[in-house]
Amino acid sequence: MPAHVAESDSTPDPTGPTDPTGATDPADPLAHERAHLAASRAALRGMREDVQALDIRDVTANWVNAAVLQSQIDDRIKALADLSHTPLFFGRLDYLHAVGGELAEGADGERFYIGRRHVHDAAGDPMVIDWRAPVSQPYYQASRTNPQDVGLRRRFGYTGGELTAYEDEHLTDPAEAEHTSRLLQAEIERPRVGPMRDIVATIQPEQDEIVRSGLGGTVCVQGGPGTGKTAVGLHRVAYLLYAHRERLARTGTLVIGPNRSFLHYIEQVLPALGELEVKQATVDDLVRTGVEVRGEDDAATAVVKGDARMAEVLRRAIRSHVTAPVEPVVVVRGSRRWRVPAYEIQEMVDELLARDMRYGAAHEALPQRIAHAVLVRMEEAGEAPDDRVQNSVARNPAVKAAVKAVWPAVDPAKVVLRLLSDAEFLAAHAEGLLSEEEQKRLLWAKPARSVKSAKWSAADAVLIDEAGDLVARTHSLGHVVLDEAQDLSPMQYRAVGRRCSTGSATVLGDLAQGTTPWSTESWGEALFHLGKADAVVEELTAGFRVPREVIAYASRLLPAISPGLAAVESVRESPGSLAVREVPGGTDELDAAVVAACEESLRHEGSIGLIAADARIPVLGAALEAAGHAYLSPGEETTAASRLTLVPASLAKGLEYDYVVLDEPAAVVDGEPDERTGLRRLYVALTRAVSGLIVLHAAPLPEALVQA
Repeated sequence: MPAHVAESDSTPDPTGPTDPTGATDPADPLAHERAHLAASRAALRGMREDVQALDIRDVTANWVNAAVLQSQIDDRIKALADLSHTPLFFGRLDYLHAVGGELAEGADGERFYIGRRHVHDAAGDPMVIDWRAPVSQPYYQASRTNPQDVGLRRRFGYTGGELTAYEDEHLTDPAEAEHTSRLLQAEIERPRVGPMRDIVATIQPEQDEIVRSGLGGTVCVQGGPGTGKTAVGLHRVAYLLYAHRERLARTGTLVIGPNRSFLHYIEQVLPALGELEVKQATVDDLVRTGVEVRGEDDAATAVVKGDARMAEVLRRAIRSHVTAPVEPVVVVRGSRRWRVPAYEIQEMVDELLARDMRYGAAHEALPQRIAHAVLVRMEEAGEAPDDRVQNSVARNPAVKAAVKAVWPAVDPAKVVLRLLSDAEFLAAHAEGLLSEEEQKRLLWAKPARSVKSAKWSAADAVLIDEAGDLVARTHSLGHVVLDEAQDLSPMQYRAVGRRCSTGSATVLGDLAQGTTPWSTESWGEALFHLGKADAVVEELTAGFRVPREVIAYASRLLPAISPGLAAVESVRESPGSLAVREVPGGTDELDAAVVAACEESLRHEGSIGLIAADARIPVLGAALEAAGHAYLSPGEETTAASRLTLVPASLAKGLEYDYVVLDEPAAVVDGEPDERTGLRRLYVALTRAVSGLIVLHAAPLPEALVQA
């Protein structure tokens, strides 16, 4: 028999959905489930009120402890918020047997409601189980071939926050035919208004395996458009915080995205899952500490600055400040003079260099080495110095002067400034690494006079960050999620890798969507520069977002932009989701056709994205305004009243809209420095649509797109 489905306006099956033991639910199963939802919401309110009622006045020793505890309580209250538009639970599992124990003879199997967070009643009994708990995993993984002791899996459908339907799968019933979940499909296709939402109700088995992978290892996810890689990465963070909360609370977590618009789009996913402490940043945010980025490099220069060879150039430049001692150190204490000869100091310097310590750590260690040599002489003379004497000798003016001469302190920004300004200094440290032509590209036409006056570029800031780590170790976090990773240069990978050198990472990307001149060609190379060469690479090839017709059209570009990469196989059939229209005439006719296509798309429910080459944005913005259409910029939140966003092609990556109008593909390609990058940018733009795509062009389409 088919799976049981019921909706609020339908007549329930007279037998009702059955539990694994054969007993029936109440006569109105939907009413029964709604009652459980109401009781669960009441229990959640009770949990929140219990926290709000806590009195900490007599349990803290001082105001600092009180402030810390109050902050933790405030966070807990926020985490227990009941979001009225978000279903509290979305599924139910009826197990055949007791989970983790034995059933009494004749007893029913256990039943669990699966939701975004744990909810218990006043007695402590669970009303809703967190989706991350082990007992919830069969909701995503159980199948007819491997039911995992689940007799029934029930999915719930909602309108707003109201439970309106349910759908059952009897996993151990051989008479029930295999089927595609209608509620699951409807949830995937639900119109998108506002920021990105979680996919906790629709996680697929292959996605779930990545989400629940352990904290100890780094995972790299190669996923084409619509495969859910970003959502998988965010849900993996939520899972790791659930499974390793105490450890990650100490070490911290970070999500790194390509730009601020993207981060704004995804920023509500983790809070909706009750996780409030995860920080978000771009790579530029990470490295722009202490310098102002005001300049811009041409593509060829940026490629050289982003090359991994620059790490060795910087290392040589930093180490060049170490010089051989020419005089002994003479320390005067009272009436005694203690002498450490130059050759002995040189031995100390050689030992520190051989250990390959960070420059700053060695700078701090050298005076202690010299002071220890003085203490040895004191002991040989019959004195009994202690650690306080050694520290005092290390601060002696003669020792400090010797260290300043031999191993002086360095400013990372000043080192980079000199490399980019002084041809001889650069040549000395780039010998055998960079060609003369590459060195010329690095040198500023007009050298800056100081760190503050320099017009630093984004790539320069990465170099300064690398130099800073050569001087002093960068703080490492417990876990980092790096999204759109294919666009990073080797030096940017190194900058991110420093932030998780003692932790792990989730690396997300699509090689076919690499749109920077320095984008990576292989995940093996990227992971090597990240410092995670042993990472596991997983590939997601099933598409759940982009309709089959649209992804097949975009995939025509793959042979030209990323040969050998498997095309995404969309599970969504949506006939009529693609329209490619040639517009006769000139620019005015094209602008009018674009506005008309936007009006056509606005007649549908959901968000609309008008994507165009960056140079076309002002013209199209004026055309929309002239037609009386207000529009948003990327990063601004769509609402039911304002659903149209005007998107420069350079900012489209990672975003999604129910309906997309793509203006002039040839202009998107021509807006990039080379054809391959332009075709990759076009591939990104073509794959932002969830329900429908209209492509408008006056110029001929790129040859790679029209080929069958």
